[in-house]
Amino acid sequence: MALPPPDPQFVLRGASAAVHTLHFSCGSQEPDVPILFSGSENGFVHVWNLKTHRVDTALDGHGRKSVYCVETMGSKDRLLSQGRDQRICLWDLAEGRTSVMDSVFTENVGFCRCSLLKVAQGRWLMAMAAKALEEVQVLELPSKTSVCTLKPEVGAKLGMPMCLKLWQLNCGSQPLLLAGYEDGSVVLWNLSMGKALSQLVCHQEPVMSLDFDSEKAKGISGSSEKVLSIWSLNEQQNLQVYKTHKLVNAGISDITIRPDKKILATAGWDHRIRIFGWKKLKPLAVLDYHTATVHCVSFSDHTNPSERLLAAGSKDHRISIWSIYTQT
Repeated sequence: MALPPPDPQFVLRGASAAVHTLHFSCGSQEPDVPILFSGSENGFVHVWNLKTHRVDTALDGHGRKSVYCVETMGSKDRLLSQGRDQRICLWDLAEGRTSVMDSVFTENVGFCRCSLLKVAQGRWLMAMAAKALEEVQVLELPSKTSVCTLKPEVGAKLGMPMCLKLWQLNCGSQPLLLAGYEDGSVVLWNLSMGKALSQLVCHQEPVMSLDFDSEKAKGISGSSEKVLSIWSLNEQQNLQVYKTHKLVNAGISDITIRPDKKILATAGWDHRIRIFGWKKLKPLAVLDYHTATVHCVSFSDHTNPSERLLAAGSKDHRISIWSIYTQT
């Protein structure tokens, strides 16, 4: 007999708006407090203390326009946030500061989250949807130097980029970009050549979210339909459909594979979080707590597996925190 799914370990209330993005910073040692960053529709980034379950700091840098991406850059004191004000802000949070050190004006009106990849100590690549609707721009940070602009071939009709994932096989190897587009395609881009290596139609509708496991060369994507698409990358760097998984209800806002590559979580338009085994996509649990669309899911970066958490942010203004499958 399967065990009933658990309740959340705790719930964070106080964002007072729909929560669109989440990012943990729990890897550092005591006495550092584990924290969770959230970005919400009212333009605030909240820094949640996971010991007290309260907001330590509220950051206001996006003119009250929705924040839909937050990432840390090497430490919890360096934060990147992206908002519907067409700005990506770089924050300095050291020693209690709450200041925007620098910002990038994207001139992009969509809601495609940018993607970060650390390429050397203190050096990052950032991919973002560009001003021209179908293009992706890659910058180096903190210098903001342009690395390349990725333009689909004439007549490709991919539409806008909807989700991006920068990755490299190992430190020092070629950085590559996976991009999900409005027409349902996933495209693998080579940054140094600035050209597409492979394209695969994974969905009938826009690709809302994707994640990729570079060790297994296997990825997963979701859209507004009732299907998850699992695809692989062969040694010739061609994308191939691996399998599809039919869902009970349509609509996936976000997908994330846990850092240990054992399980993955999806955020559903049906208010539910679903957990799958990554190896065979075996359904493991349906977490039913939220009363509106779940916009985002994120796994914590705890070094001790038993402390690992899953967070989900919803249109219902709440963030649920779960402790599940911590032993596997």
